[in-house]
Amino acid sequence: MSARATDAGGTGPREPVPGVRLGLPASGPGSVPGWGRRIAGLAVDWAVATLIARTFLADSVGTDFGPLLVWALMHLLLVSTTGTTVGHAVAGTAVRRLDGRAVGLARGLARAVLLVLVIPAVVTDPDRRGLHDRAAGTVVVRR
Repeated sequence: MSARATDAGGTGPREPVPGVRLGLPASGPGSVPGWGRRIAGLAVDWAVATLIARTFLADSVGTDFGPLLVWALMHLLLVSTTGTTVGHAVAGTAVRRLDGRAVGLARGLARAVLLVLVIPAVVTDPDRRGLHDRAAGTVVVRR
């Protein structure tokens, strides 16, 4: 597949395929996933975090800020060590550094803190990397 998609008529280039300019494949494992997979992973992670918070944290914390706290800790610990959360695994995605190595604690912490702020995650570039991924030097890829 070409690094550029063609327009509907097949007459010319449209937009570059996300991730190709970062050295990632255009499709298949290691490519940048679509928004559907990413939103599905987020929904699964939020459901798991909410369940854990409501089960193990005090009522006020468990229902108000508990899910966000658990979600942030899940991202910090799981992405830093395994490169994937429960939601990422279900959606078939993972987080990795641009050089392909494990994310690590420092980058995982930066990414998790910025994710909690929400805005960095919704401001994306053509490679579908939010500000949190750009700051941490990471990218979400298909597994």
